[in-house]
Amino acid sequence: MLAAAKARAAELKAKMAGSKTLTAPSQQTSSSTPSTSSLTSDKIAAMRARVAAATSRANAQRPSSAATYTPPVHNDDMSKARGGLDIGLHPSLLADTQPDKGRTPQTKFATVMGNRRADSLATQKKAQLDLSGPSMEEIKSNPYFDANIGSAVAKSRASRPLIFNEKGKYIQQAAALRRQAQLEAMKKRIAERARLAGLEEDLDTDKAFIVPAPPEIEWWDEGLVNGSSYAAISDKANLKIDTPDSIITVYIQHPVLIEPPQEKLAPAPKPMFLTSKEQAKLRRQRRQADLKEQQAKVRLGLEPPPPPKVKKGNLMMVLGQEAVKDPTAVEARVNREIAERKQKHEDTNEGRKLTKEERAEKLARQRADDLARGIHVRAYKINSLANVKHRFQIFKNAEDRELTGVCITHPKFNLLVVEGGEYDIRHYDHLLQKRIRWTEMEAPRSVAEGNREALTKWLEAEDEDGNLKDLSLNRCECIFSGEEKERTFRKVLRHPRACETDAQARDVLGPRMEGFWNVAKGWKTDDF
Repeated sequence: MLAAAKARAAELKAKMAGSKTLTAPSQQTSSSTPSTSSLTSDKIAAMRARVAAATSRANAQRPSSAATYTPPVHNDDMSKARGGLDIGLHPSLLADTQPDKGRTPQTKFATVMGNRRADSLATQKKAQLDLSGPSMEEIKSNPYFDANIGSAVAKSRASRPLIFNEKGKYIQQAAALRRQAQLEAMKKRIAERARLAGLEEDLDTDKAFIVPAPPEIEWWDEGLVNGSSYAAISDKANLKIDTPDSIITVYIQHPVLIEPPQEKLAPAPKPMFLTSKEQAKLRRQRRQADLKEQQAKVRLGLEPPPPPKVKKGNLMMVLGQEAVKDPTAVEARVNREIAERKQKHEDTNEGRKLTKEERAEKLARQRADDLARGIHVRAYKINSLANVKHRFQIFKNAEDRELTGVCITHPKFNLLVVEGGEYDIRHYDHLLQKRIRWTEMEAPRSVAEGNREALTKWLEAEDEDGNLKDLSLNRCECIFSGEEKERTFRKVLRHPRACETDAQARDVLGPRMEGFWNVAKGWKTDDF
């Protein structure tokens, strides 16, 4: 390394000598003095010594690179040498003027690559990362800035004090979890016991999730496809659209107009109310018109004149001499005529009465008209039907009024649903709410062995000890009142239906009425 440094110094001396030979004519033509040239040569010699010293010191760190020398560029800001021609120091000598404390020695080369590397290092030291966020003006000028989201400037994090857990905190949480687990286990045990006892609800919930498979072809498409499945429509020849036997024709079908329902519900016009004097006046005028018509027929000879109306009061006035001659015969005659007139009046009244068949036809016609105006529905919740008299009144009146529905008996409560016309439902509701005394209990009557009905345990009048059941808290409440478009039940209400579980009760009610069971089960009695 020392030999390389000496070779480098010799090369630099040769280059300096060549530059001195080139600049000698210009120095001779100048008007400088011998003292100035001597000072310059001394300065150059000092610089050579310093360059050699710096080169030998730097070679100890790393080898030098073979690069061409570039004369330094004059810079006014550089440090000035002491005395001389006011020439700036060489860049390689600037490190000698600064203290080396806390600085790593660097190799200085009088080459282009060395200068570039030094400049880049200085630039890297000066450039620092700007960690400050954008200003508020820059944020607001951003077209995508949304004030609702909040500022992008990070907020300073507030210091939080240490919070220690209180004694027994996790012990209480563990105790709460244990209580919750015990409660869940108890619920499971109750549900298991209810299932074993047959009192659980919704045993047939799987039926609600059974979805039938789609048919091979829908019924509304059977007349348009020549085949038993939709696979036939791949061939256009199987489509019955433009064919002669197609259900699509050129004719337009105008459906029959349906009468608006509100006209059926319109009440009939009521007759004008008349006072007693007005009614007597109309009767007098009607009888007078009938009498005039009869007199006109007698004058024309169409009818014989009516016999005189003889009574015991006008006997002497009407008969006169006949009554004097034989009063006994006249009195008997008058009594006979009075009896005939009475019998004729009674026969006329009997003729105006309707027969049993006619009364049944009239009642059926009135019920049909009542049902045409709307079908009314009532649902009742009855606590107990242990009294046989209550059951007889319920079913007998429903049968007489031809009310359809169902009566479900359950160990907890009973549900009664009836359907019918407005008139019959109104009177049946009055029977259940006002007339029947639900708190009364009667002993069962003795009946023939063949007529005794098989009763469930909760419909028996006596309890396990043989005593009559207490019905002091028994009551009947109407839980629903409304109308429907058509009847849901087809049979007249005659007998109760015993259901031990809720699922059986819902099956009996059907999909349209099963909601009444949930309403009755959650119904709460308002005691005032």
